[in-house]
Amino acid sequence: MMEIKPAGCPDRAVKVPGSKSLTQRALVIATLAKGRSTLRNGLVSEDTRHLVEGLRALGAGISISGDEMVIAGTEGHIQNPGRTISLGNNGTALRFLTTLVSLGKGTFVLDGDLRLRERPVGALLEALNKLGVTAVSRDGKGYPPVTIETGGVSGGKVTLTDVESSQFVSSLLIGAPYAGGDVEIQLKGRMVSEPYIDMTLKVMEHFGVKTVREGENYFKVKCGRQYTGREYLIEGDASSASYFFLAAALCQRRIRVDNMNPDSLQGDIGFLDIMEASGCSVIRGDSWIEVVGRPLRGGELSLNMGKMPDMVPTLAVLSAFRPGRTVITHVSHLRFKESDRILSLVNELNRIGVRAEETEDGLIIEGGKPRGAEIETYNDHRIAMSFAVAGLAIPGMRIRDKQCVDKSFPGFWDEMEKL
Repeated sequence: MMEIKPAGCPDRAVKVPGSKSLTQRALVIATLAKGRSTLRNGLVSEDTRHLVEGLRALGAGISISGDEMVIAGTEGHIQNPGRTISLGNNGTALRFLTTLVSLGKGTFVLDGDLRLRERPVGALLEALNKLGVTAVSRDGKGYPPVTIETGGVSGGKVTLTDVESSQFVSSLLIGAPYAGGDVEIQLKGRMVSEPYIDMTLKVMEHFGVKTVREGENYFKVKCGRQYTGREYLIEGDASSASYFFLAAALCQRRIRVDNMNPDSLQGDIGFLDIMEASGCSVIRGDSWIEVVGRPLRGGELSLNMGKMPDMVPTLAVLSAFRPGRTVITHVSHLRFKESDRILSLVNELNRIGVRAEETEDGLIIEGGKPRGAEIETYNDHRIAMSFAVAGLAIPGMRIRDKQCVDKSFPGFWDEMEKL
């Protein structure tokens, strides 16, 4: 149990770790690459450790010293470990490795903990089946564990409709250069978290493979291409930074986050627009971002959060303090994160005396005067960190299972101490 004590929240500079999204993409691409890659300022956390162990089992040589990762690539030759690869509750790793192992030979099994077995992967399995492998879920319903029987990806065209996770698209794009033929991917209908696809394409390009993109929803990757080992500096994680932006807003203080790229491709950098709309001032430097808290603006606010769903817990806590009604939409896929985040947020907002209710694709929050409470985290790092920040502004906030933040931000509590 961690009790948060309001202590004035003085003006401070804090540091966040490297982006989890960029670290995981770079790790998988460097594993496929020819030669050696060095990732600087990489995120070393519970999630990335699961991914690293999976990549080692598939033949990558990976050494870690501090936040530097050195990867000896496989040149696309994926080793079969002859055993199940367990990925904990790392949904990104599960989806990325599903395509990665399809480039190998033989039978591969990917699994994880009980919550991972509730996270969908069916659309990705269907796409891989169309590209020449046999990809099935053990229960036949599209959830882990998954079994891949493969002699390599043959290539072809796949269409994904109403994609419930951009990770399916990113997974296919990353593995596509090593297919036996060209791979074409067409997206139709609803799409979520599109900025993460842009991020994937940018990291691929850094390691030497450029994708042909026609419009927003059509991609073509030529076969016979190969990633080349590179040095890669990973910028700070915008999702992790959001908790300190929130602290500035709730405490009406000036907080600077170092190691941040104001022009980042990370979709969550868009949370700064919400901060400004809520009355805060945002100052952008070359490699830092500073938020100055002001009295929060009230009134009705409706926000489509489909492009930055990981910001919903941070926004929910901000909305609890903001006078007025906040409607959050287009985030139904949050039910399949580390917890059912919509239900978790509603439960914990109600617990701190804030009226909140679920909708079909989001939630509605009536801002008020939150009070301290003992917060259930549901083993969800983003629930823990968001509500911990609320404790800087109101007394009596206690966070259960404080270690769950290790999934993405092991140093979170140390940075909180500065506030």
